[in-house]
Amino acid sequence: MTCVESEIEALKLLRQNMLDCGIGHHITVYAHTVKQFLNRPEQWEGPYDIVFADPPYALVHDLESLLTQTVTERLLTADSWLVVEHAEKALLPVSLGSAAYVRRYRYGDTALSLYSSSGTASR
Repeated sequence: MTCVESEIEALKLLRQNMLDCGIGHHITVYAHTVKQFLNRPEQWEGPYDIVFADPPYALVHDLESLLTQTVTERLLTADSWLVVEHAEKALLPVSLGSAAYVRRYRYGDTALSLYSSSGTASR
C-alpha cells in the first residue's frame, strides 16, 4: 500500500495511526503532493488495483490534468478502480485518463465518484 500526503498535520496523524495499528511496515508513505508523486514513477509500487483520491475539494478539478492517459495507463492495472472523494456539488469528467466514470455515491455534502480502468464511460 502507498499513501501520498502533503499536509503536515494529516501526515503526522497518518503515521501515528499506522504505528497504533501496527501496520507501518506494510505501507509506504510519501510526504509529497500528488503531482510530485506522479512525476516520479520510479517511486510507484504499482500498478495499483485501487486508487483512492481525496484532494482538497477546491482542487478536485486538477485531477483531470494530473491523471492523464499516460499516467493512468502506468498507474492502474487493466481492471483497477479509481475512487475520488469530492464535494457533492462538483461534477467530475466522464473519464480521468484511461479510467472511465462508472457511478457516483452521495453521502450528505460528500460524494464518491467511481471510475474503472476496464469499463466504459456512463452517466
